Amino acid sequence: MSIDYKAEIIRLKEKLPVTLVAHYYQRDEVFEMADITGDSLELARRCKADDNPWVVFCGVGFMGQSVKVIAPEKRVLMPKIACCAMARMIDGSYFDDSVNYMVERGIAKENILPITYINSDATVKAKVGEMGGMVCTSSNAYKIIEKGLESGKKILFVPDRCLGQNFAHSMGLKSCVIGEGECDPQEADIICFNGFCSVHQLFTVDDIEFYRNRYPGIKIAVHPECDPAVVQAADFVGSTSQLIKYVNDLDPEQKVAIGTEYNLVNRMRQGNTYVLSSTKPECPTMNETTLEDLYRTLKSIEDDQPINEIFVDEHTVKYANLALERMLAIK
Repeated sequence: MSIDYKAEIIRLKEKLPVTLVAHYYQRDEVFEMADITGDSLELARRCKADDNPWVVFCGVGFMGQSVKVIAPEKRVLMPKIACCAMARMIDGSYFDDSVNYMVERGIAKENILPITYINSDATVKAKVGEMGGMVCTSSNAYKIIEKGLESGKKILFVPDRCLGQNFAHSMGLKSCVIGEGECDPQEADIICFNGFCSVHQLFTVDDIEFYRNRYPGIKIAVHPECDPAVVQAADFVGSTSQLIKYVNDLDPEQKVAIGTEYNLVNRMRQGNTYVLSSTKPECPTMNETTLEDLYRTLKSIEDDQPINEIFVDEHTVKYANLALERMLAIK
């Protein structure tokens, strides 16, 4: 007998003390089932404020971890513990190697201030927290880096080189990327780990030129995870929530091409909105979660046999939360 997954999900949501959460990049049929939608940090904070003891998080692994770090009392399950490719590019040992790279080139460890993009594993966040560093998001990175520079220390930015380079450029600062050419920490203000988002690397300056030639007057809006050349050629650069607001505030007749994940762009204003790519920029790991996965996860709670639960040890929770709290304290 076939199962009506949508009807079963609705039934289980009504029966169980659970909050269903979905990131903006989830496929439509999953996104539409969620009680809370948004970007990664926003989702974690709203989960903490929510009364339900259970969270079913449709996203990638570091996002489920973030809920567990911010609200360790919650039971957090993920229909698929999919791995963000960027987050997987760095772990604790690679972080230590980056610190050692700077130390070997004359920067004392106590003069390094690490900042990690929220798209990172909890163990990396904890190491950042132990060194007095902070987490940032794409919407507050400028503010976090600006505050970090007040310490007089060198900024080690992990894991997204594009985000680090783009904010350095916008602030008139020098940056370099470890492993890319000659990266001298003595000469740079922001030293970037060589990680990136594979989806946002799909957008090119050629794509921008194509749309500008085809639609004179079109606006180009991109995410700061894009390559610096793309960011510098765009009309607007912003985080997911900032992109949504920018597009919603445009005149309905204004054409705009957007450089970010396909599912989000596809749900934006219809009519004069385009995806800034000749290929479909769909995040493969974000799209792993299906309605069947979601149903089975909720059913596991009903059956008292929870699956795919997220666990984070106390040490990691303590220091990762410290890095997050330092970020949240900056207004």
